[in-house]
Amino acid sequence: MTSRRHFLNATTAAFAASSFHIFGADPAKKYRTALIGSGWWGMNILREALASGRIKVCALCDVHEDVASNAGDDVNGISGDDPKLYKDYRELLDKEKPEIVIIATPDHWHALQTIAACKAGSHVFVEKPTGHTINESKAMVKAAKEAGVVVQVGLHRRIGPHHVEAMNFLKSGAVGTVGMVRAFAIGKGGPEQPKPNSEIPEGMDWDMWCGPAPLRLFNTKLHPGGWRNFLDYANGTMGDWGVHWLDQVLLWSGEKGPKKVFCTGGRPIAGPAVLNDMEQTTDAPDHQMATFEFEQFTATWEHRKFGDNNNEKHKIGCYFYGEKGVLHIGWRDGWTFYPVNTKDGEKHGNHQLQEPDGHNIALLWADFIDAIENKRKPVADIESAHRSSCLPMLGMLSYKAGRSIQWDAEKELIIGDAEASKLLQREYRGEWVYPV
Repeated sequence: MTSRRHFLNATTAAFAASSFHIFGADPAKKYRTALIGSGWWGMNILREALASGRIKVCALCDVHEDVASNAGDDVNGISGDDPKLYKDYRELLDKEKPEIVIIATPDHWHALQTIAACKAGSHVFVEKPTGHTINESKAMVKAAKEAGVVVQVGLHRRIGPHHVEAMNFLKSGAVGTVGMVRAFAIGKGGPEQPKPNSEIPEGMDWDMWCGPAPLRLFNTKLHPGGWRNFLDYANGTMGDWGVHWLDQVLLWSGEKGPKKVFCTGGRPIAGPAVLNDMEQTTDAPDHQMATFEFEQFTATWEHRKFGDNNNEKHKIGCYFYGEKGVLHIGWRDGWTFYPVNTKDGEKHGNHQLQEPDGHNIALLWADFIDAIENKRKPVADIESAHRSSCLPMLGMLSYKAGRSIQWDAEKELIIGDAEASKLLQREYRGEWVYPV
């Protein structure tokens, strides 16, 4: 079986080599590592972890037996490790006691699994966003602090070289005072047709997949991958893509959060959400606009899954509007500064992404290991990643409430709206207990 190991380009490799120096650590030490959520993205992370040469895979967990088995074969082919396979993460943590746990499950599972891993004494690499609801995410921060473990969140744009370069340019004052930030993602789409519900795949524990969230009938729109656009399990495009770019706003500003949030949107093109015994559609908005009012600036998030204007130069990222010009921080288009005085000339930095996925997971993983061994905060530590994850969650909360909310970012409380405050968490299903 061949490895799909990705290699860094020369620039990124040089960045990595110059950025991580582990003092007093044993470079031969391999951490016993488990993966919870062994599908496509979980295995992407695990392959990078294996490529680092610093882990031994002791266990894999997935609610679908075939997915776990295939992942086990991949791991064995890459490294020779023979991981134990589990369906229930609680059993894995109890029996294997891994030093590191990678969590790549849908958003509605992030909190319970991260908290359990922290309590078991494991360091955690968990995908973004931190949680599905704000109080879940707060509980993750509390658990990590109490356990004294390192928790890295998958906000890899914090460490991607062209993002770092652009952020340094922004913080240098070259853009001048910034009064507004626009974060956005523009895609393609049209009317959505319902898809028939179907039998649960053989060997899959669908009840466990749904876990603390509502139990729906199985539908291939939901799994694999489609759950991001079902609000029982995630927060739509704003939660999926928006968290990366709204994170850039907090990374630049150093703010803990906004003082006021308003979000609107809907499904005028996709059409009404469908859910019945026969068929389903997604139910996330096909477009949203959210406004985050900070003390010294305003930030907005905008996405739409229709009207892909081919004349738009940039279709994803952040515009920072300053008195000296406009800085765009993007993805595959790198970063570009458009000065007010055109005679000064544009400034541009090409992307330095790890292909084929266009992310910088290898750098984020190297930082994670370094943070463990040097007992420091990682670049995407749980506390700051929680603050960034709260932005799309606050936007979705405002959307569901149908009104603006006043937010105390210091105390992390909604001001003067008891009904909206109820949306900071939700009832869990069955045996599952909402974390405190």
